[in-house]
Amino acid sequence: MRGAKSAKWVAGAAIIALAATACGGGSDSGKGKDDGAKGAVNANGIFSVEVGEPQNPLQPANTMESNGSIVTDAIFSQLVDYDPAGKLVMVNAESVDTKDSKLWTVKLKKDWKFHDGTPVTAESYVKAWNWAANIKNAQTNASWFADIKGFGDVHPEDEKAKPKGDAMSGLKVVDDYTFTIELNAPLPYFAYKLGYTVFSPLPESFYADPKAAGEKPVGNGAYKFVSWDHKKQIKVVRYDDYKGPDKAKNGGVIFKNYTTLETAYEDLKSGNVDVLRQIAPKDLPVYRSDLGDRAVDKPYSAIQTLGVAMYTKQWKNTDPKVLQGLSMAIDRDTITKTVLQGTREPATGWVAKGVLGYQPNVAGDVTTYNPTKAKALIKEGGGVPGNKIYIQFNADGGHKEWVEAVCNSITQATGVACAGDSKADFQADLDARDAKQVKSFYRGGWVLDYPVNANFISDLFRTGAAGNNGFFSNKDLDKKIKAADSAATLDESVKGYQEIEKELVNFMPTIPLWYYKVNAGYSEKVQNVQYAQDGDPILTEVQVKK
Repeated sequence: MRGAKSAKWVAGAAIIALAATACGGGSDSGKGKDDGAKGAVNANGIFSVEVGEPQNPLQPANTMESNGSIVTDAIFSQLVDYDPAGKLVMVNAESVDTKDSKLWTVKLKKDWKFHDGTPVTAESYVKAWNWAANIKNAQTNASWFADIKGFGDVHPEDEKAKPKGDAMSGLKVVDDYTFTIELNAPLPYFAYKLGYTVFSPLPESFYADPKAAGEKPVGNGAYKFVSWDHKKQIKVVRYDDYKGPDKAKNGGVIFKNYTTLETAYEDLKSGNVDVLRQIAPKDLPVYRSDLGDRAVDKPYSAIQTLGVAMYTKQWKNTDPKVLQGLSMAIDRDTITKTVLQGTREPATGWVAKGVLGYQPNVAGDVTTYNPTKAKALIKEGGGVPGNKIYIQFNADGGHKEWVEAVCNSITQATGVACAGDSKADFQADLDARDAKQVKSFYRGGWVLDYPVNANFISDLFRTGAAGNNGFFSNKDLDKKIKAADSAATLDESVKGYQEIEKELVNFMPTIPLWYYKVNAGYSEKVQNVQYAQDGDPILTEVQVKK
């Protein structure tokens, strides 16, 4: 995620959000590079960014999509981040140490304060994590605390059961600026996970009314919250007492709500919005010539897939050969070159590029277009139940064109009917997934939370994982995931996940489509606009011209 900011589903056909440390810049096309200070800068200038309406209140543990995470990541900082080389960077933490990958000791930097002036202490983290993990508080990302000893006491597997207590036994406050984390088992990459937004601290004021705090969040990040005019805009301003390494070079950000990317692009050209996170497919052929040096075109670590709703009657007991056949019926090369104007690269596996443990061509022939073999596999697997599939997508994300192209490819190659299932916006799309209302497939765009392949496997395909919207479950894979997590070293864990990825072709929990690029742009009002490995604009680096 930004460095490692936020596990999230990507709203658009192109990208998402962040406030990172030492990340970003550059472009494979020479566009979108750090253009330096070309003009005089207004250090207190405020700029605007295109977003959609967040799905949930702005609580750090309740955000798993790009529209909310770009805001929470501006307001909250975590213990760590990571740089483009994958090296951990200390943010609110002075150090995060372990001798056995099971017991971790965190020492905080002193003098950090929340935006209400209260100190950020060890208790600020421990109490926040216990609250977020507690099943009574229904936080979307509660499962991210499952590694910590005692998680089952506050979050029983039976969602109807009452928790045994209010605190995980694995969290201990040592003093005002030190706490320890004991895990259920060794986890070599746990320090990377601590950069995810769910591990943010919370001020004491939060607990008086958590719902209200989600409407007016008080964080410890580079920006402090000002206002939220629902479905219109969210405003944050620079927090001048911020102690982190990524202090804002501007006065604040207005997150402007758009229901279509086409409208946002027109506003960009007319100077009514300053930074886009994505360009609609319709405008991809012209945005480079329209924007010139202000056009952005660079890879980042995210992948687009077709998620399979495994709980549906259609897929519950269907042979994976059918899904393999549908995958081979998709002409990725043609779609990425034509409909997506060369802004995507066909995927050959489930882990995004730029991530530790990425391996090319791991899916084998399954991601290669072959109509003859596609039809044969579907027939061998017993056919597509009902001989029709649907692809759910959010209408505000610029997906309609490629969904239609994928459907046409599948139908022409196999005779299986295919139609898009459009939801009004990303919020409605995610709500349908959470409510198990997906008819057959949903479009899933996932961007890294931390630069380890586990993030694209465990956090999406492990039974009960927060990102497992298709509710895929396989006990054997769960055991192998647990074994990879318990490896003695990070390298061994990565290798374990590489072996697991090779097996995914036998289950097809999702159908890989393509790797993402940032295709975006910015206005003449701003400069030094950079994008991080998670594809998000680095808000703190943006400079507003006088």
